[in-house]
Amino acid sequence: MRLLLVLLAVSSLLLSSQVGAQRIKDLASIQGVRSNQLVGYGLVVGLPGTGEQSPFTEQSFRTMLRNFGISLDANTKPKIRNVAAVAVHAELPAFAKPGQTIDITVSSVGEAASLQGGTLLQTFLRGVDGEVYAVAQGSLVVSGFGAQGGDGSRIVVNTPTVGRIPNGAMVERSVPNGFANGDTLTLNLHYPDFSTAKALADTINERLGAQPENGYIIAKPIDAASVRVTAPRDVGQRVGFLATLENFEFTPADAPARVVINSRTGTIVIGSDVRLLPAAITHGGLTVTISENQQVSQPNAFADGQTAVTTQSIVDVDLADSRMFKFEPGVTLDQLVRAVNEVGAAPGDLMAILEALRQAGALRGELIII
Repeated sequence: MRLLLVLLAVSSLLLSSQVGAQRIKDLASIQGVRSNQLVGYGLVVGLPGTGEQSPFTEQSFRTMLRNFGISLDANTKPKIRNVAAVAVHAELPAFAKPGQTIDITVSSVGEAASLQGGTLLQTFLRGVDGEVYAVAQGSLVVSGFGAQGGDGSRIVVNTPTVGRIPNGAMVERSVPNGFANGDTLTLNLHYPDFSTAKALADTINERLGAQPENGYIIAKPIDAASVRVTAPRDVGQRVGFLATLENFEFTPADAPARVVINSRTGTIVIGSDVRLLPAAITHGGLTVTISENQQVSQPNAFADGQTAVTTQSIVDVDLADSRMFKFEPGVTLDQLVRAVNEVGAAPGDLMAILEALRQAGALRGELIII
């Protein structure tokens, strides 16, 4: 079986070493300015017999009728196959104001076969503090469907027990944040890195005219993830300040050398900074040899140059039929993968080789298997 590999050359993600200038708003977020999760419990009605007859659904149904001023006898058992108990959840964006609407997702929590055609009744959405921040209601949009025959045969497409209501919840309360408090703001990098944090602070200081030599500093890195920036106290000025700041461009530092392997699909993502040290590996009928030769480059007598030591690397891959592959100087893991792919090895062979290289200390980079 041919080796199934996907080699991704990523130039702007973590696994790349050639990273161009990017905006601050694409690499960092403002501390305290974030969305909040909301969740609630409610009833979906109007289902075409695809609801449920469970104890907690019946209890919720009785409570709903009681809120409407209708009381049922304790011995009366209502038939509620057109009703389903559901969990409702949503993301409340930062700075969301009362009266604005947000999307919600509705999921069955019982035995309902489908929520297709149902309508969510008024449901309170609460935050982690127990306070109500939004109220949800509306007709569901369900992408899946299910059908069942009299003989027990059944077909289900997608997930009919989960639906969405675009703009289905109205915000009733704003979430307080620390955006307008204090004299500083903190920028948190999406991917912590000491070099990137320093480059971010240096860019802000340079663009805003800071004078570190005189003690006038606008941005100061706190750790690998955060940079503290002095900002105006006035809210209007602070908004304009951030509008300018977030569009500054700077070049983040090179990401660590990594190899990520998906053991289920055979997908391999290789960072361009990954290198191999001299090593020889035998795995089954597959033999991989890595060697390096040191050579001295001497300039001419009257040339304005310096003596330099260069490395010439050779990788040989040998399978049972003695097929050999030779590489030019400057061996990378990408070349090794291509060589193993050409000899038709199984996906497990390359994974075992990479793990052996890591154990032997011959792999310059982090190996992650998922």
